[in-house]
Amino acid sequence: MWKSLGLTAIVLFLLGLGLDRLASSLMPGAPTWLGWLLSIVVALGLIASMTLLAAPTASLVASFYLDNIADAVEREINPLGPPGRPLPLPASLSVGLRFAALSLLVNLAVLALTLFTGVGFVAFFVLNGYLLGREYFELAAMRHLPFPQAVELRRQRSFDVFVAGMIVAVFVAVPLLNLFTPLFATAFMTRMMKRLA
Repeated sequence: MWKSLGLTAIVLFLLGLGLDRLASSLMPGAPTWLGWLLSIVVALGLIASMTLLAAPTASLVASFYLDNIADAVEREINPLGPPGRPLPLPASLSVGLRFAALSLLVNLAVLALTLFTGVGFVAFFVLNGYLLGREYFELAAMRHLPFPQAVELRRQRSFDVFVAGMIVAVFVAVPLLNLFTPLFATAFMTRMMKRLA
């Protein structure tokens, strides 16, 4: 739990620091007070957008801790059952980065929908429910099945996976609690995968 929380917080902090430096570099000759004002605006914007950034960050962090969390949950569910195969780090990281990038794009689209149409709230839960459900379910399933079979199982049980993903999306929407998303989503989807398989 602490490793997952710490890495999530570090990624969000570095992202905020990077945005702050980027904002400062856009106005190189600006007065000091304007630089401070810009930093404050960026910090407030980052806090406000933490909900949007939590899903992509969770996707990235999950790639590092999925096996540890899933292994503990599987032992609790069925101590005598066959243990899952740890995913190779390059494959896990590749999936995590791919979903983090996709999640970031989706959440930017959600932000645009919120600003210009007002349907962003619903879009946030629907789109993140689909993405988070898909990612975490497939990662949990790949511990026991080859990738094509994991995808096929997700497709066969798509409604159940989507509903479970919506629960994860609700978790992501709660500030501060969303820092625990990789832990919660991995444990939850591991249980879901075991039940559905």
